[in-house]
Amino acid sequence: MNEQHTFPNDVTSVTAARHLVVDLLRDVHDDVCETAALMVSELATNCIRHARRGFTLRVRTTADQLRIEVTDAGEGRPRTRTPALLEPTGRGLQIVNLLAKDWGVSMHRNGGKTVWFTLELAGRNALSDAATSDS
Repeated sequence: MNEQHTFPNDVTSVTAARHLVVDLLRDVHDDVCETAALMVSELATNCIRHARRGFTLRVRTTADQLRIEVTDAGEGRPRTRTPALLEPTGRGLQIVNLLAKDWGVSMHRNGGKTVWFTLELAGRNALSDAATSDS
């Protein structure tokens, strides 16, 4: 699979992107699908909140890996934050870092960036592993 969709700069785009991922991954194990949907929500929210731009979502799968990319034309490089306990925002990239097999940011020469992550499609995934390590 190699799907790409563009969303406008609107708060409803976060929900639409999450629903699209769930629909595209309907044949993938529920844990992987839910993990991917959560991380897409976080990255899409960052586009709307910080870049103040629409974004493009790309979903690619191979036999054993899922790669999702969220691209926007906004300025600035995303950074992982450590918000205070009662601070309501700032955990999106922490969530991606915790759950992804791998992730990163690719800055574009003409402005903008792509934040991407990968998840394994076979065997256990990050959400299951995180829950197990907390036990």
